[in-house]
Amino acid sequence: MPKMTLTELESIRQECRQLVNQRAMISGAVAAVPIPALDAGADVAIMTRMIEQINQKFGLSEHDMQNLDDNTRQKLFVIISSVGSSMIGRYASKELIILALKRVGVRMVSKQAAKFIPLLGIALAAGISYGAMRILGNAHIEDCYRVLKQSIEDDEKTVAAY
Repeated sequence: MPKMTLTELESIRQECRQLVNQRAMISGAVAAVPIPALDAGADVAIMTRMIEQINQKFGLSEHDMQNLDDNTRQKLFVIISSVGSSMIGRYASKELIILALKRVGVRMVSKQAAKFIPLLGIALAAGISYGAMRILGNAHIEDCYRVLKQSIEDDEKTVAAY
């Protein structure tokens, strides 16, 4: 993970928000297809890839974390645990993604039920899917952002102390 400034961090945050919007649109489009359970599998696949891409953009993928020196890795894991994220610095497994999707579980159940309402139901399902994907993706972006912002601020305090 290269040293970065808060300005660079903000730029990555904006790139990731665009990525989330794109993936949410895809999720919404898949939800509009009237095939039962198709969207659930697609949501897991879309979310898995999206989380991996966000982690990579922030330099917080599992691979990135393994390549850090021990002190930096330890410091980041402490910050990550204080943020409470289970998807930063780890492989985004199917199980982790399903746990994340359960965070918006009521919406996902509503999405399935909405499909049974003629015409309007498909639009509702697409909107619910889009919204749920955005909520989860943006929450992960904010977690990554907070971890790196805290790390940058800690480094600045350390330098200022000398």
